[in-house]
Amino acid sequence: MSLLTCENLTKFYGRQDVLRGASMFINSGERVGLIGANGAGKTTLIRMILGRETPDDGQVHMAKGLRLGFLPQDLMTFSGQSLLEMVMDTAAAIRDVQNELEQINQDIEELSAAPGHDRNALLELTNRQGHLMELFENLGGYTLEPEARKILTGLGFNETDLHRRVEEFSGGWIMRAVLARLLVAEPDLLLLDEPTNHLDMDSLLWLENYLKTCPSALLLVSHDRVFLNNVVGRIIEVERGQVVSYAGNYDQYLIEKEKRLTTEAAAYASQQDRIKQVEKFIERNKVRATTAKRAQSRIKMLDKMEKLDAPVRPNEKLRFSLPKPARSPENLVELSGVTKAYGPKVLYKGLDLTIRRGDRLAFLGPNGAGKTTLLKLLAGATDYQAGTRRQADGVLLSYFAQFQLEELNPDRTVLEEIDTVAGDLTPGRLRSILGSFLFRGDDVFKKVAVLSGGEKSRLLLAKIMLVGPNLLLLDEPTNHLDIPAREMLEQALLQYEGTLCLISHDRHLINAVANKVLVVRNGRPEVFPGNFDDFRRVWQDRLDAEDAAARPAHVAVKQVEQPKAQGLTRAEKEARKKAEAQARQKLYRLKAPLEKKVRELEDQVSGLGSQIDAVSAELALPETYQDAEKFKKLHLQYNRLKADLDKASAAWEEAALELEELENNPELNEG
Repeated sequence: MSLLTCENLTKFYGRQDVLRGASMFINSGERVGLIGANGAGKTTLIRMILGRETPDDGQVHMAKGLRLGFLPQDLMTFSGQSLLEMVMDTAAAIRDVQNELEQINQDIEELSAAPGHDRNALLELTNRQGHLMELFENLGGYTLEPEARKILTGLGFNETDLHRRVEEFSGGWIMRAVLARLLVAEPDLLLLDEPTNHLDMDSLLWLENYLKTCPSALLLVSHDRVFLNNVVGRIIEVERGQVVSYAGNYDQYLIEKEKRLTTEAAAYASQQDRIKQVEKFIERNKVRATTAKRAQSRIKMLDKMEKLDAPVRPNEKLRFSLPKPARSPENLVELSGVTKAYGPKVLYKGLDLTIRRGDRLAFLGPNGAGKTTLLKLLAGATDYQAGTRRQADGVLLSYFAQFQLEELNPDRTVLEEIDTVAGDLTPGRLRSILGSFLFRGDDVFKKVAVLSGGEKSRLLLAKIMLVGPNLLLLDEPTNHLDIPAREMLEQALLQYEGTLCLISHDRHLINAVANKVLVVRNGRPEVFPGNFDDFRRVWQDRLDAEDAAARPAHVAVKQVEQPKAQGLTRAEKEARKKAEAQARQKLYRLKAPLEKKVRELEDQVSGLGSQIDAVSAELALPETYQDAEKFKKLHLQYNRLKADLDKASAAWEEAALELEELENNPELNEG
């Protein structure tokens, strides 16, 4: 059954035709990826589907009673509810039944307590109560809270978060909450616009697996190629005002698009040959009296011919020619015994790490684990409380962080901005390099002030690469980048001959450029050889080994007594797998809530420490004391933050101790 049909949608903004006769459909249960370069018209199409934009021509048809759920990129405002209440507050029918049920329960209690109560009235209320309870169950009311808890846990929230007010969370966590709310509601059609933007790798993988089995149809806007490959079964591309549908996931789309472009190129070439032949005939015969009539006939034929557009191919493999970095020492940067703390929260203690020539490290770990802090320590961009940082002579280091986008001069053009690091390179050479970073034609004369977030990221990356560093540190460089720009970055990093440290959740990028994975957990970095897929295999093997070690003693004995795995029957193998899975689940249920609680409290302590540092810096300024009102406010703010920090630190210590006791308790680890 078709849930959504768009027919011949056309939209003009001034002289620009964003969409021209675009048509598409989504059927019940389908999972569809919506792709296209930034500015291609994806947002316009979404706004038309939501009824927030009116097409200049064409129509949007929705199935009667369609329940549509939308996750936007920008923040939505929620307040006055706990996280769990907000996520569960999605089904009006369930809410109405629950409210009436609560009122009837209260009426029954009051009526039963009254002396000489009306039995008929009580019986009527009891019958209504039974009907409502059955209706509540049929609507899924009893499974709503467990499902909400499961989804929130999968997206990285812990037990204590569930009862915090929504407005207490940061923007990224509110986006996760809105996503959880949508998933709990299970609308007929889910429209998700870049849902992975605020997720760490663990939550991203959880969402990926959840969407594979979610009963809702899905229209997914994403630039994550691996995510698209693993979730969707059809791709809709918006390009040059047109919408084209391809069966299969993203990799299959690439194959099918290549076939389509080859066919269109052949048809276009054939038509051009035909046109040239006809034009030659006309030229030869239009002046002869005996053949002029036939020439006029050919002219009319050409006028009526529906001309094919020349197919526009996406840019082939971009060819870069960037400065070759100078050869670096064997050890570029060394951290020895480094302690890094934010207030009382110690993020790293006794940290030892050496970055060696040829390393191409991808940093992984949950949000708040300290990946960005570690990159800053390597870059020399943050202080630390103990230990040493040594940077070898001959190391030219470049550090990319999102906040550095603001350092671009808004009054310069793109060409002028990159010229600040160009040395003796000619304008033509600079334009060639900018073209490799997708600034083509008149794009190089755009003012920095009008660039999008993605364009600013590309410009900053171009400047960094042009300097020719032999150590490159990148913190989430794919933020704001569409798929063509991500492919551009991959090509640049593949060509780059220096040493690389990269924080990214883009698995395609990590697989393409990394030769090591550094995982940050509980204040300790651990290095694994290979790319992301290699790391996942090694990590899963380790988890399996840890699960086997934590297996109950009687299970372990039984396995020792068994002859050989290959001698087991199929039923015995299945029983073994089931026992192993149950052991893993039990161990996870015991440790996961506490681990999440500790991580969340660490984030809270870190945030409060940063706020205290900022207030302390203001209090240290001489001019602060010249403004009595300002000093009073800052002093009160400092005391309030200090009290909050003490409270959060105590809670963190208590949770960490509880987790340590749990990990050291042999009975719990066996059970």
